[in-house]
Amino acid sequence: MKALMVSADSLLHAEVAAQGSARMPGLQLVATRQGLREAVERPLAELPELAIVDASAVTASEAELVERLCKLYPATSVLLLTREPPPELLIRAMRAGIREVLQLPLVHSAFHEALGRIELAAGCGQLRNGKVLAFISCKGGSGATFLSTNFAYALAALADKKVLLIDLHGQFGDATLYVSDQKPAMTLSDICAQISRMDGAFLESCLVHVASNFGVLAAADDPQHTVDMKPEHMDTILRVACQHYDYIVLDVGRQIDAISLRALDQADAIHPVLQLALPDIRDGRRLLDIFRSLGYAAERIRLIVNRYEKGGKLRLTDLEQALGADVMHTVPNDYLSATDSVNQGIPVLQLSRSSAVARSLGELVELVTARRAPESKGLFDRLFGRHEAE
Repeated sequence: MKALMVSADSLLHAEVAAQGSARMPGLQLVATRQGLREAVERPLAELPELAIVDASAVTASEAELVERLCKLYPATSVLLLTREPPPELLIRAMRAGIREVLQLPLVHSAFHEALGRIELAAGCGQLRNGKVLAFISCKGGSGATFLSTNFAYALAALADKKVLLIDLHGQFGDATLYVSDQKPAMTLSDICAQISRMDGAFLESCLVHVASNFGVLAAADDPQHTVDMKPEHMDTILRVACQHYDYIVLDVGRQIDAISLRALDQADAIHPVLQLALPDIRDGRRLLDIFRSLGYAAERIRLIVNRYEKGGKLRLTDLEQALGADVMHTVPNDYLSATDSVNQGIPVLQLSRSSAVARSLGELVELVTARRAPESKGLFDRLFGRHEAE
């Protein structure tokens, strides 16, 4: 959405630009005017879709400029920002048909909600039919959180998809730390406490935005808050998420509770993550037995072996025979690249693009999105110039 920003406040302009760029599709500030009078006297050649007007310094005598601006851009939505608006300004705004007025300083969640309503009214919102992919540890330390977060980032970066990652760890969830240094303003439990507000704009405003098309919904930061989370909340969250994202990646952790079970029920594919070791195989068999008892179809269960090294005493065929399931993908043991990524909170694809684990994540993206035809060179091959045989 292309927007005109009317404000003399450079800090507010930068704040709006930063929040707008985090949306998908992004909000572009294509022009700036220092005040309402300049906006009216210097109209744009191309009509903007949105005008964001800082009316903090507008006096009662200048209130009529609001109506003039709306007449100048009759098809443009207007978002009014103000600190203490004079009554005359609000009356003029109502007469002009302005429905969105936000108080300054800017509350980011309210800003995104307002933009969501404007996009919906303008027909800019694109409803999607998102797929839900769950990553779950067969055993503690298997690397499921590393894979789910870095895979979600790779899915957004390489396949140009709009991706949401939801951290479902009941406590001590730290998925955001794997891909960002931002502190979450809202968590899963916060959303559940305000579930009646749930829509695409509210969900977007609650995320840690790692990239313009990738956000993370953090886990509850207080175990006591998980008491207020109910399985039906997950139904609502996933229903809205599937309408606004191409892929929803779930970092389930290892504990299966009522919340994670409801999420797994709705997953299009479940990826148990394990290593090629006897304790992992034993716990993996228990987990798959649970899935079978729940009636999950075998084709939904897609095993991923992490930290895989060829030539060990245990082979992939041994694992497949023990679990009665095929391995979908293996991720090589690239300890240095993975550790550097985790310690810096930067996705491995961004930090070490040519590393073995980054290449493997790219191949997993190709498998999931089915981008590669049998006779064609894959997306990851084209990006990295890989020509050697597998």
